[in-house]
Amino acid sequence: MHVLLGPKVTAEDHLRGDGNAAITLVMYGDYESPWCGLLQSLVKIVQRAMKGRLRVAYRHFPLVNVHPHAQHAAEIAEAAGYRGHFWAMHDLLFEHQDALNDQDLVNYASAVGLDPAWAKAMLRVHTFAERVRRDFLGGVQSGVTEAPTLFINDFRYEEAHNVPSLIVALQNARYIARRR
Repeated sequence: MHVLLGPKVTAEDHLRGDGNAAITLVMYGDYESPWCGLLQSLVKIVQRAMKGRLRVAYRHFPLVNVHPHAQHAAEIAEAAGYRGHFWAMHDLLFEHQDALNDQDLVNYASAVGLDPAWAKAMLRVHTFAERVRRDFLGGVQSGVTEAPTLFINDFRYEEAHNVPSLIVALQNARYIARRR
């Protein structure tokens, strides 16, 4: 049985890569999850190997019952995105998964060029919590129960999370997309 992605990828998603690519990889992730951190590293390798033929979308799926800092990490990523720095913040959060308390998040905001006082205020009043919640609910609608979860061209990827397996699945998806 194939599980389909609920909300389709749109310009409102956080996208990296060629917007016209025949292949889109959607990752539902949690910045505090070590598995998401590992998979994020693999996705970067795969994206380089696909040489521009892959578009990646990241959606938040913070597992707050397991990862107490995941919600605020997602919110600071959204705050950075609001100012045009989503991917820089995204990468910093995954590089520093062991340091995600609020002060760390404000420091990362400063490192990507945001005013730290503004970032702190955004966290305090949860300005971007609704955007994170929308991603999370879209994941639930798509049958996501854990992070990380991947979708390739709207179909849930349920094979091994390693570079060779991902590349084969992405190449197969590209072949299918070209035949349509």
